[in-house]
Amino acid sequence: MRASLVSALLAFVLVLPGNLAFAQDDSALVQKRNEVREVMHESLAALYETAPQARTVIEHAAGYAAFSTFGIKIFFGGGTTGKGVVINNFTHRDTFMKMLQVQAGLGFGIKKDRLIFVFETQKALRDFVNQGWEFGGQASAAAMVADQGGMFSGAASVSPGVYLYQLTETGLSASITVGVTKSFKDDDLN
Repeated sequence: MRASLVSALLAFVLVLPGNLAFAQDDSALVQKRNEVREVMHESLAALYETAPQARTVIEHAAGYAAFSTFGIKIFFGGGTTGKGVVINNFTHRDTFMKMLQVQAGLGFGIKKDRLIFVFETQKALRDFVNQGWEFGGQASAAAMVADQGGMFSGAASVSPGVYLYQLTETGLSASITVGVTKSFKDDDLN
């Protein structure tokens, strides 16, 4: 009897540190997710202040995504990284994403942006989440909707059913400036 009690106590002591480590890992995961969500809420608040009509657009869309990006460009090249979250307005499911961008061309500087994608259809949202998103040199040719005074005023149409608001530190960007950009699921946060 005493041997089985000692064995049970020993097993408990050996398993406990693993469970505590799992709890700490889980806590860190929740904290990282909350940091991304907080940036999303701040980005949306800034967008709604700059373009109030965007609130109605986002509320009635199939979903939206908000990314915070940071980039550096030195002389002939540069790169940007970012994290964000996609919200499906119908299922209320969050999908955490990463974004990478490579730029070519003359320039120098550091840039922080917030990108808010709006998905008109569930298909556009699913494609963005499941296939990622790639955007190339045609970005500068994206049609700005601002001059048309329509529902997506201030956004750029970047692909069928997908609109993009780009917020800089000085407000809503007048043009969308991206190089080769790729988004994909963040396996660490999902």
